[in-house]
Order: sequence, then C-alpha cells, then structure tokens
Amino acid sequence: MTGRPWNRTRSAAPRKPSRTAAPWTRTRLRTAPGAALALGALVLVTAFLAALFPRAADADGARGLRQDIASAHPSRSTLDLSTPYHGPEMPRRERERLLSPGTVEATYRELLALLPAPLRADRAQSAYGVQTTTPLTGQDRWLPRPGGLPPEFVLAAQAGLDRHAEVRAGRLPAARAATSGTREIEAAVTTETARSLRIRAGSVVHVGGNRTEPGLTVRVTGVVDPLRPEGSYWSAYELLRTPSLLSTDTRPPEQYWKGALLIAPEAAPALLGTLGEPRPYWRIAPDVTGLTARDLPALADRVAWLRSGPGLLKAGEAAGGTVTVAGDLDAVLAAHRDTASAVTAVTAVAAAGTGTAAAVTLALAAALQAARRHSELALLRARGGSLAGIAGRLLAESAAVALPAAAVGLLAAVWLVEEARLLPSVAGAAAVAVLGCAALPVRAVVAHRTVRVHGGREDVVRARPGRRRTVAELTLLALAAGAVVALRRRGAADDGDLLVSAAPVLTGLIAAVVLVRLYPIPLRWLARPAGRLRGALGFLALARSGREPSAGTLPLLVVLVALASTAFGGAVLAGVADARDRAALEAVGADARISAPGGAKALPEGLAGRVREVPGVRAVAPVLIEYAVDLPQGHPANSSLSPTLVGTDPRAYDRFLREQGLGGLPAGGADGAEREAGVLDAVASPDVAEALGSEPVRILAAAGRFTVRVTAVRESVPAVSTSAFLVVDAAKLPRGEPNTLLAAGRGIDAEALRGAVRAADGDAEVALRAEASEDYADSVLQRGAERIFGAAVAAGAGYALLALLLSLLRSAPERSALLARLRTMGLTRRQGRGLLLLEALPQTVPAAVGGVLVGRATVWLLAPGVDLTPLAFAGGIARLPDGGAAPRSDLWSLLVPAAAVVLLSAAVAAAQAWWLGRRDSIDELRAGDLR
Repeated sequence: MTGRPWNRTRSAAPRKPSRTAAPWTRTRLRTAPGAALALGALVLVTAFLAALFPRAADADGARGLRQDIASAHPSRSTLDLSTPYHGPEMPRRERERLLSPGTVEATYRELLALLPAPLRADRAQSAYGVQTTTPLTGQDRWLPRPGGLPPEFVLAAQAGLDRHAEVRAGRLPAARAATSGTREIEAAVTTETARSLRIRAGSVVHVGGNRTEPGLTVRVTGVVDPLRPEGSYWSAYELLRTPSLLSTDTRPPEQYWKGALLIAPEAAPALLGTLGEPRPYWRIAPDVTGLTARDLPALADRVAWLRSGPGLLKAGEAAGGTVTVAGDLDAVLAAHRDTASAVTAVTAVAAAGTGTAAAVTLALAAALQAARRHSELALLRARGGSLAGIAGRLLAESAAVALPAAAVGLLAAVWLVEEARLLPSVAGAAAVAVLGCAALPVRAVVAHRTVRVHGGREDVVRARPGRRRTVAELTLLALAAGAVVALRRRGAADDGDLLVSAAPVLTGLIAAVVLVRLYPIPLRWLARPAGRLRGALGFLALARSGREPSAGTLPLLVVLVALASTAFGGAVLAGVADARDRAALEAVGADARISAPGGAKALPEGLAGRVREVPGVRAVAPVLIEYAVDLPQGHPANSSLSPTLVGTDPRAYDRFLREQGLGGLPAGGADGAEREAGVLDAVASPDVAEALGSEPVRILAAAGRFTVRVTAVRESVPAVSTSAFLVVDAAKLPRGEPNTLLAAGRGIDAEALRGAVRAADGDAEVALRAEASEDYADSVLQRGAERIFGAAVAAGAGYALLALLLSLLRSAPERSALLARLRTMGLTRRQGRGLLLLEALPQTVPAAVGGVLVGRATVWLLAPGVDLTPLAFAGGIARLPDGGAAPRSDLWSLLVPAAAVVLLSAAVAAAQAWWLGRRDSIDELRAGDLR
C-alpha cells in the first residue's frame, strides 16, 4: 500500500456554531409588541405630564409677574427718584446748573447704569425732568372757577415731549435757555387740560406771583395728544395729561381745578424765580421683558437695595445730594409673591393627586405584566436563573421601551411650553422613566424570591393580609389623619408641605385600603345564595370574581385614588366659579343692573318695559337707591349711622329676589300696607333695626321727608354696597322715581340690553353679573391654576379608566377561554354576554360607588382648610362674598368619572362577547392551555 499514511492523532479544528442565540430584549419585544407599545404609550403620556406641569407653572409664574408689574398703575410701579429743593442758601448759578437739562440728563444716565439685574429700566417709558412741588395759582379771570377758587398749576419740564406726544394745534415750546430771572416762558398743554381749563394755542397764563414776587407769564404755544397715555411717561404723574377737579377740606367743600403746563427742559431754571420750589426727578419705569418667576426674589432684593439700602447712597452720589425714592413697586412684588405662593400651594394638591394616580397606574401595569408572565419567570427560576439575572434582563427589556418614550414626552413638553426652566422638567420625566424601568423588575423579584414551579392559588376571597401589610396600612392611616388635621388647622398656605398637599391622595388611599379589605366579604356572602339559584350566570360571575388573584384588586386602588383626586379638583373649580358668581351678584346686585350715573336722576319711564323685552330677562325690579340718608337731629344714632334708602315696589322686588335665589322679603315687611297713618313699614338691616327700634323715626332724604317704622329684618339686599339699609315702598315716598333697574335671568343678551338702554337713555350705565364674574379671573396665575386643575381632573379620570382597562385586558384571555368552554356545554351567546357583564360588575360597581363616596368625603374633610380666595379673585377683593371661597362638591366631577368606569367596563365586556361570538369555540381551546 503506497501513499501518505493517515495521521490518526490530528484532530479537527473546533467548529463555530452556525447560529448565535437571539438577544433577550429583541426577542421579548418581537414576541409581545402590544405590551411594549402599551408600556411606551403609558410612559410617554406620564412623562409628558410630569415634564409639562413644572414648565406650565414656571411659564404662568413668569407671565403673571410681568402682567402684575405691567398692569399696576404707573404711579405704583415706577421708581420715582428726586432730590430736595435747594433754597437761597445755595448760590444761584449752582441752583441753575442743577436744574439744567444737561445735568439732569447726565444724572439720569448714571442712575440707569447703577441698576443691577434683574432690575432694568424701560427707557422708552422712563422720564426725567424738573417740576414744581408747590402748585402755582392761576391769576387770570378767564380760567374756570367751579367753586369760586382759581385753578392751580404744576409746571413740568419733562424731557422727550416731542417723542411722546403728537401736536394737535400750534407747536411745541421753543428750547430757549432761561435763568432764574426769566419772567416769560413757553408751554404746551394736553388736549384734556385744554378742554377742561379752556386753554388753546396762543393763550397766555399768569401763574404765581404775590405782593413781593411778580410771578411768571406762560405763553401756551400748542396743544398735544399723548401717544401712549396709559404708559409711565404720562401716567406716573397723571396730572401731566389729565387735570383734576379737587375739593377743599372746608365745609361746605369748594371745588377747584389743578392742571399742568409742559415747558421746555431748557426753561427749567426759570422756575427758581417762583414759589413753586422746583426740583429734578427721575421716574424709572421697570422693564418686564425677560422677567421670570425665579427672578422675583432677586428683583425684590434689588428694589429694597435701591429704596433703603446701599443703592440709595450710590444714587445720592450720582445726583450730587440726598435722594428720595417713591413708588410702590416693592408692594406690587410682595402682593404677587403672596398670590403666587397661595396659588402654588393649592395647585400642589392637584399635582400630588395626579402624580400619585400616574405612579400607581404604572405600578399596576407592571404588576399585571408580572402576573401575565408568572409561569415564564417561575420556570426561569426553576432552571437556575438568579434574581439578579432575571431582574437585569427585565430592566433592559423595560428600559428599551421606557427611556425613548420618556425622552419623547420630555421633548413634547419642552416644545409645547418654551418659556420655563429645563431642570424640573428633566427631573419629572426622569422619575417617570426610572419608575417605568424599575417597576417590572422589582415586582418580579418580590414575587419570585422563592423558587416555585407551581404555587398555590391566591384567590382574593382566601387571601389573608400579613403583618407587614397591616403595619403599612396603619402607617398610611396615621399619615392621612395627620395630613387632614394639618390641612384643616393650617390650611394649604404652605406650598412646601408635601404632607398637606397629599391630603386628598392619602384620603383616597385609606378608602382604597378599606375597600380592598372589605371587598372579599360580600363575595363570600353572595356566592352560596347565588349557587342555589336556577341560573348559573350569577354563581359563575361571583365565583370568577372570588377566584381573581389578590393582585387583581390593585385597579380598585388606582380607581379610588384617581376618583378622589378628580372629585377634589372638580370641587376646587366649582368653588372658584361659585365664589366669583356670588361676589359678582353682590357687586352688581342682579343678573343685570341699569343705573343712572351717580344715581343723580331718575330713569325714563319706558325703560323698564324695554328691558323686560330683552331676550333672557325674566324679572325686572325698578328701585330707588339713595346712599347716606340722614336721621333727625337729636336721634342717638344720627352721628354714627347713615343708612342706604331702597325704595321699590314690594311685590315686584319680592319676585325679583326669589328669581335670583336670594329669598323673598320677610312677611310683614315693606308690603305697601299702611298700618299707621303717615308711617311707612320698612325692612331694615340688623344694625339699623337695633338703632331705630320699633318706634316711628323721621327720615331726611332727597326722596323727601317721611316717617318709617322697622317691621322686619333682613341681612342683606342686592345692589347695596353698605351693610346698613332701609327698604320701603317707593309709591309712598314723596319723590320715589327709580334710578336703578335690577333684572334677573339667565343668558341675558348683553348687546340687546345695551341697545335698549341706549335707545331710552344714552347716559345710563349697564353692569352684567356674567361680565363682573369674568373680571375676577383676569390674572395669568389664576387662569393657569384653573387650567392645571382642569387638566388634573381629566388626567385623574383618564388614569382611572386606564387602570380598569388594563385589568380587563389582562384577564381577557381567561374570560375568552372560559366562555369558549361554556359554549361547548350549551351556553348561548346571549348568556355569554350576560356572564361577561355580570363578571365585570363585582369590581367596577364598588369602585364607582366607593369613588363617589370617597370624593364627597374628601371634599367634606378638606374644604375647611383650603382657602381659594387667591385663586378666585385677581388682585384680591374688598369684601368676600358670604360663605367665602372654598371647595364645593361638584356632581359632574363626582358622577361622570364614576359612571365612565362602569360604562367602560360594560363596553369592554360587550365588545369581547361580540368578538367571541364571531369566532369558533375551537379557536380558543388548545391542548395544554392552562387558561
């Protein structure tokens, strides 16, 4: 045999496997794409809400701060800096130099450079110049003298008149240099000043002057219109654009006009020759552009620095003397801070409720997912899988879905609300991402600590709570009790107290714990009687509900917490709307009020008929209202009591009050019956009734002289702003013509009403209750808080429905298999639908009824500790309506989410029954199927 011998010792090279093992995460996502998409959608929505809430609160705070500063009257928001008047003790040339336009402008620029951020000046509306601090009397006889007194004038040399005014007639004053010896200068006046004081271009006004001083001759060269009369340039000192009709302190008071003459800055030194005591000023309007809520502490600190700190000394160095700072910008900022703090504390309650419902829903989704994969994870443990390895794989599987979904939710929130801090939003979305990633691994580790392939059944009717659960529930009960007590005692004013903010959530959790504890009892009680009935549907439904695993009661927890939060949010919105409506009713006095200006004259006779024809008007009450009527001399209450007289038709007024829901007039009151000759029966307020007693009293009023006797008492009447009043029959008064019409009705056509009033009396004033209520909600902070509460109500209801839907979808395969088996035993399609509906009721009905009861109890427990005044009324309110502003139970927020829970459960059961009815039973039954 020839050839190369075969080498037996040579071994073949190791062969590589032809196919690598598929990665766990990719395999699981491909195997169950529906579960992955559901988790991603849930995380995305929750991360979006978690990121959106702080951004919305930040944006509302920033817009609210800018609005409060911009909407404050310029006399309050402007920083008015000025130096004192320098008398003859200072050399004349130095005094003239201090008032010269170059010196005043240079000081203005130095002051602007001193302002530290975020306190910045609005250069377009800031102003500087010189003006007299003591008014100068007008000497000309042709000037108007309404009370016999001559008018007074303030002379102001404010820079920039050419940029802030439009010449209506004539020209602007010439920029001629002047000294303290100048006796004739030029000036301009605004249109309103010219109209009120009868000045026109070319008029010569002589101001000041006495026996020792010759005074100043002012030649008016033009009339101007302010370009932005509401801006700080014109309104920081309103007299520059609008004259005032003032009254002296004498008795009787005498009226006189006070106006302003606008001179050129170069003529300011001429004011030294008068008794006006001129001094320079610098009115700095704050620039609100770019201000955010986080700038508020620094802004308040900078204002204090300038008003009474080192900044005041630096301002004095720039001005060359002592500087005083006037204005209420610090008070505006303090009011905003108080309102923002109160609104934040209230909205924190909504955030806590929605956040808890979202977190529990995510945990529920993880628990249901772990229960669905129980056999798979148990097999892995039985084959040697470690807890760390299984948890790591589940963590990677969840992270592959949750992290991108949380990132998309964060980006959507940032895109929707741009003006806000990023860090709180990132923190909120990150918290959701962590919960979405960790919920499933943690639940799996807890459930599979012990290696078991086949565990015992965990029926809800057989489950017995352990000691740890009991201790946790008792701890939760203690926290809830403490939160409720703290909220009722201290209120929700402390926006940093998380325990107080979580009071509604803790109340819902306690109710959920109680319901979960009690839930198995009726199932056990009803199962035996149901088994004796002829039909099998009731018994099967109860048996199926009783054999649910104990984790199947988790949807009850979510539903009750969400419904409690939804009910409280709805109660807050209802309480705010109710408080505004009651305040508007007290302010207007009716759904609509038509009154003569100042109540000085009677309304036309046919106006009441025209108002009755307006769409929406159901009742009209003509009323005479006269404030501060006099009691006779010598009466003990004459000096301390000046009641308001209300004269009306008693029967029409009684119908009007009942139509408004305010109750009618007391029996035996001003009903028109004359029980004593010459004496009118009257309904009085308690203090007036106590002061007048039961004896006849003579009243002196513009309506005439008459005698009244108090025969009934009423706490309040509409359209009267004072607490002291008398209601009498207007027909018995010497001059009882009405000066006010009160109209009742819902949906009154405002345009038609105003048109009817204009046609009868063009001077009459119209006020609507609906418009007054809307005016109370003029704050950005309030509207933002209401949007947050509305979103919280919707989100809470959505999470409740989602929790229920997840629970129903988890058990859908088991119900499908059960229905298929029963159909092979003769169950009809109609009975199948009934079985699925009945099986859903034992869980959804207690959840819905419990949610309604818990929501009502939550509002009852917490309403006394929640003050909604900052949320209800923009900028505060002079007098709170009776009952204040507190949460009020709202049937819609109580019943609609609860009904939606039941309807959704029924709809899912009906849809599943319909779908199974279209399929063959054999498709649902497979060999070895353990469903």
